[in-house]
Amino acid sequence: MSEAAAPATDIPPYRYTAALAGDIEQRWQDTWQREGTFHAPNPTGPLADPTHPRAGAEKLYVLDMFPYPSGAGLHVGHPLGYIGTDCFARYQRMAGRNVLHAMGFDAFGLPAEQYAVQTGTHPRTTTEANIERYKEQLRRLGLAHDERRSVSTIDTDFYRWTQWIFLQVFNSWYDTDAKRARPVAELIAEFEGGQRATPDGRPWAELTVAERRAVVDDHRLAYVSQAPVNWCPGLGTVLANEEVTADGRSERGNFPVFKRNLKQWMMRITAYGDRLLEDLDTLDWPEPIKLQQRNWIGRSTGAHIDFVTGQGPVRVFTTRPDTIFGATYLVLAPEHELVDALVPAAWPEGTREVWTGGHASPRAAVEAYRKAAAAKTDVERQSDTREKTGVFTGGYAEHPVTGAPVPIFVADYVLAGYGTGAIMAVPAEDERDHAFAEVFELPIVRTVQPSEGFAGGAYTGDGPRINSAAPEVGLDLDGLGLADAKARAIAWLEANGRGAGAVTWRLRDWLFSRQRYWGEPFPIVYDETGAAIALPEEMLPVELPEVDDFSPKTFDADDAASNPETPLSRRRDWVEVELDLGDGPKRYTRETNVMPQWAGSCWYELRYLDPTNTTRFADPENERYWMGPRAAGDCGGTDLYVGGAEHAVLHLLYARFWHKVLFDLGHVSSFEPFRKLFNQGMIQAYAFRDSRGAPVPAEEVVEVDGRWFHGEAEVAREYGKMGKSLKNVVTPDEMCAAYGADTFRVYEMSMGPLEVSRPWDTRAVVGSYRFLQRVWRAVVDEETGELRVTDEPADEATRRLLHKVIDGVRGDMEGIRFNTAIAKLIELTNAVTRLPATPRDVAEPLVLMLAPFAPHVAEELWRKLGHAGSLAYADFPTADPRLLVAETVTYPVQVNGKVRGRIEVAADAAEDEVRSAALEAVAGSLGGKEPRKVIVVKGRMVSVVA
Repeated sequence: MSEAAAPATDIPPYRYTAALAGDIEQRWQDTWQREGTFHAPNPTGPLADPTHPRAGAEKLYVLDMFPYPSGAGLHVGHPLGYIGTDCFARYQRMAGRNVLHAMGFDAFGLPAEQYAVQTGTHPRTTTEANIERYKEQLRRLGLAHDERRSVSTIDTDFYRWTQWIFLQVFNSWYDTDAKRARPVAELIAEFEGGQRATPDGRPWAELTVAERRAVVDDHRLAYVSQAPVNWCPGLGTVLANEEVTADGRSERGNFPVFKRNLKQWMMRITAYGDRLLEDLDTLDWPEPIKLQQRNWIGRSTGAHIDFVTGQGPVRVFTTRPDTIFGATYLVLAPEHELVDALVPAAWPEGTREVWTGGHASPRAAVEAYRKAAAAKTDVERQSDTREKTGVFTGGYAEHPVTGAPVPIFVADYVLAGYGTGAIMAVPAEDERDHAFAEVFELPIVRTVQPSEGFAGGAYTGDGPRINSAAPEVGLDLDGLGLADAKARAIAWLEANGRGAGAVTWRLRDWLFSRQRYWGEPFPIVYDETGAAIALPEEMLPVELPEVDDFSPKTFDADDAASNPETPLSRRRDWVEVELDLGDGPKRYTRETNVMPQWAGSCWYELRYLDPTNTTRFADPENERYWMGPRAAGDCGGTDLYVGGAEHAVLHLLYARFWHKVLFDLGHVSSFEPFRKLFNQGMIQAYAFRDSRGAPVPAEEVVEVDGRWFHGEAEVAREYGKMGKSLKNVVTPDEMCAAYGADTFRVYEMSMGPLEVSRPWDTRAVVGSYRFLQRVWRAVVDEETGELRVTDEPADEATRRLLHKVIDGVRGDMEGIRFNTAIAKLIELTNAVTRLPATPRDVAEPLVLMLAPFAPHVAEELWRKLGHAGSLAYADFPTADPRLLVAETVTYPVQVNGKVRGRIEVAADAAEDEVRSAALEAVAGSLGGKEPRKVIVVKGRMVSVVA
């Protein structure tokens, strides 16, 4: 039985118990809220406070990845990062900084909507109830947030600004010469003034209104596209590439995902590819996160090459234009826009049987193949383990160098959403192309000389070019290495109008539409021509209407052909609206998709800066103060951002993109949103399964002689993520009730380095509980409640230990090494408890150093020590450098490599003095012999060679 649960009769009246901790914690949480203890003053506006103790001080902006408020509430793994940032922020506040630390909620999302579909409960009802539950749990942990700054993405005064930012993106274009976004109005002015040519060369004035709109829309950073998308019938919505797992299923719900051509909103994130890549070098982020972003962005250099057909050119991108002579066939994705035009009525003469798929006509073959491909996920289509499939379109292209006819196939291993949706196949130097060529009996022309001993098949290594000369057209690559051959091939393609050097990205434009109800409405309407029209800012926010049915039209998880119908589209009185947008009242149709959940999380850190501002998302002065660059070349952004490594691509990449657009348009002063990123580890837990493999409640399992039992039955133990499905959830509420919030905080911070995953062990929590009890006893007499503190100064040894601990804890707090800081506090506490009374000059710095980890008990002890008010802004202790210099040093003394003794000498003892003392200490081990050599390593050891 833990001390927390010991019988009341055994407990001294003033012992620190869970009950006393609960009373203290509730009282101090009320005090902090009533007095606004953790309110951070802004430079200007309603949240400015020139009387604040940190007004005008050096700022520090600490940010957590805000949570999605699920119905299950928090388990003990969730608050790990929140407690870590709280400890860091509390320390920095005591160190003299003006600290902004707030918490909000990422509240749009699928779980609430799916619950609404199942029960009919409005998503706002469940979400707001969950938010209140989260707030109660987070408050119980004593987190020092500025509650005035809390935001929720579902609040209309928040998503009004999400819609406003969307309009900034929509009304912007990327100037590749200036390498930044500019307002669309400036683009139109350049067309009107003739500084920029129209696509077909006609003067701007000669274009119709529709043609002008089309030209401008082709430049916008937010645009509508009829393109292949990831359609997930099981969720009733489309997904961004980043939301699809490596095995071709939805990240949420694990439903199959298919490619469909649908009209969707897209964001031109690819325009920022270079900057997203290059600016990673300015960030203080973990290298694995940077690497994941670099790989996802996936910059490739090569060439676009045009293969001419009677229906227009087939454009391919290749990183290996040096292998152009080995291109013996083309492959188009089944969804490629030219496929239908390329298919003739009958098979051309000489078509091989293996090319036809057993069909009597090209159209029948292509249609059958397309239908089969539509039922496969992207991962299935690109699997290297399955046999390559495809069918001849019946069409040919002209080889851009030799002029030879090149057959065109469709095959599902080429995806319409990647590159140009078409490839030139070089089977001699590409394994997938080689496998396809063998199945379909296509020619294989080797253009790179394999290394000696090469056994055959596709050769993917380097070597001199061979079979790569066409003197009649002036291109000869034979004998060249890779770089020279690529450069010469690109130069020839450009000179002859057959292609051009190019850079492409693995990164795709961001698919920004969701066929759902529970999301931000787009501030977009469509006129009678179908053109997208941005609503003026004064019409924001566009609020979600009430609906009776939250479900999409289809929820068949296995039907790739099912079509989406959004819940909003059924509210015709909301969809069809009369508006005056400056040219008189007209009828318009609203956009019935909503934005993805990522929209609000792309910018929420900016709203914390100035959450009451009704005219801007943040006042420029407040934004510059909290997030502006520290010096020339600094990227700016939040000073510390803590969250899980699972957000390496999705959230972090999207937020960086939106922030850069806002920077280009002059709305923010920093060109990155998050200067420093820290990934906390996970808290994992043991789970137990019975003989059937079914999980059993972990709290009901007992250990007997190293074996585990649930009741009378032995069970198997495993280790993994904490969750309801494994019945191994432990909630912070349970821990706070059994031990107090301070004990829970100290335990989580002492389990190991914050960035490392660690196992949860409820039985080990008692160690942190007893540590706090020792601190309490060092100050308070458990029998009388009186202070155990003396005003007599500490002895020299205790003072030296104290200042050593102060110096170490400061370094640990700056370096976010909370577990080692707590270990040092335990060492000091253990030393103090051996004293008959605790010197005040030790008790007070001990309490102050404890405060970031156990703020409630620290506040209580600070009050008992005679101080009025909170210690939140008390100065964190500073070590006296004179007391950090050791008076004596202990040297281990080795004889022939083995430690035979130890000596203690003055820290400033001369080497001869150390040598003499060492030889005296090991004289017995030398047996009267003279040592051959004595080596003194200053301050560390003495080595004697006998």
